[in-house]
Amino acid sequence: MHIDTAALQDSLERIRSTPQETDLVTAMGRIIAAVNALFDYDGAGVMFVDDAGALRYVASTDEIGRALEEAQLAAGQGPCVDTYLHNRVVSSKDVHSDARWQELPKHLDRRVQAVAGAPIRLGGGPVGTLNVYRSTAQEWDSSDTDALMAYTALVGEILATAVAARDHSVLAGQLQYALDYRVIIERAIGFVMGRDGLDAGDAFQYLRAEARNQRRRVADLAAELLGDPTTPPPPPQPAAGGSL
Repeated sequence: MHIDTAALQDSLERIRSTPQETDLVTAMGRIIAAVNALFDYDGAGVMFVDDAGALRYVASTDEIGRALEEAQLAAGQGPCVDTYLHNRVVSSKDVHSDARWQELPKHLDRRVQAVAGAPIRLGGGPVGTLNVYRSTAQEWDSSDTDALMAYTALVGEILATAVAARDHSVLAGQLQYALDYRVIIERAIGFVMGRDGLDAGDAFQYLRAEARNQRRRVADLAAELLGDPTTPPPPPQPAAGGSL
């Protein structure tokens, strides 16, 4: 499906010209609704990284989209995980038959087939992903990925404004924390890759698993591996029933 450029620009301008909500989660919900309407996909969602180094669901257009995000969390792999880890668009014609993520189909809803993810960047690096899916196996073309990146650039602008304004919401706190600990974790991933001969994805999952087993933050474990005594303070925690 080819994305109409004029319709894309009109959608982006309407979002920019609309007064922004004080609640970032609500703002993310409005953006993914616009993405879904323009693309005419079967669903869209947004995930952001937390202090455990995991991508967490923030907003989705439907329960199937949310299930896709939760399946990737359960499997520890998938297109959206790779999007965040490698800071680039990652897509799949059919995630059920994609050899890159052999554990993922065990957790997936059969109604999810084609998936694409684009990195949401803040401060020059990824802090989350914007994801879309289709219920049939289909190829993604450059108009799809270019449009996704246009929306993630807009999301980045909104997030940067919130962080600069010292927004005190849970999501803003998580984003600030992501900015603070990202370099430490990236260095630790490189360290584990060199030490254990792993690729970036497996090194990242190793850090997450070790931190979870030790009931520690990934940033603390990363700092210990690197011999760095300083790590950022923890971010604010969500209230019971929160999205993160």
